[in-house]
Amino acid sequence: MTARDLEARLGVSRRLVAGLVAAGLVTPTRGRNGEYFFSFQDAVLIRTAGSLHRARVAPAQILRALRHLEQLKPDRHLAAVRIGACAGKVSARDRHGEWIVESGQRIMDFEVREDAPSRVSEFSRQKPTQASADEALAQGRALEPFDVQRAEAAYRRAVALHPGMLDAYLNLGCLLADQQRLDEAISLYEAALALLPNEPALHFNLGVALEDTGATHAALSAYERSIELAPADADAHYNAARLHHELGHVQKAIRHFNQYRKLDAAK
Repeated sequence: MTARDLEARLGVSRRLVAGLVAAGLVTPTRGRNGEYFFSFQDAVLIRTAGSLHRARVAPAQILRALRHLEQLKPDRHLAAVRIGACAGKVSARDRHGEWIVESGQRIMDFEVREDAPSRVSEFSRQKPTQASADEALAQGRALEPFDVQRAEAAYRRAVALHPGMLDAYLNLGCLLADQQRLDEAISLYEAALALLPNEPALHFNLGVALEDTGATHAALSAYERSIELAPADADAHYNAARLHHELGHVQKAIRHFNQYRKLDAAK
């Protein structure tokens, strides 16, 4: 498959492909006329990078996360690891669980085995009154790969048991957004912010959901509030820069983009 084929079939830019090649993350062969030919595994990874970019993950963060994954999984091609994005953060999942790529923070400490679905189902039958909010949150994380509806119910139970549980709101919001239930995700984040008004992650995620509905000005306001609360969040500066540029606010776009580059280089 040539670079032109990738552009046509996967909708990825030649610049993104060139960045992956330059970083050594994909290793195409050269044709007779010097053109690149990509393997199926390369195409899978390039498609993943394109999806991350469309999910508004900054290009530098994509490359950094993929390099980090390659170091963690030297014996496996990156195409064998499930990679995704939620609210601008890159996560990875394999048979051992899910984690945030750059921080290494475990999202789901759950070993997938042949009897895993039945074990999860057994756990899910516990009465809500018997489970703490932490247990409900853990249950939601364990259920999500197998049963999205029950995972949603578990996250909602966690919120009901502990209305101030930030992680439950974030996980539930991402789950809703992944299903394109954006209005529900927005309502959830707004309800969470009524209780937790100074949590930058909630403002950031609200901005992502609003942006996906086309509410550019409201999304920008959410990103700006996130930056006020967490000035060192490079991703928030990157998203704010994009929207300011889209709205024609050239100086503000430059200011946020410069701050993004400064923070990103310091990582």
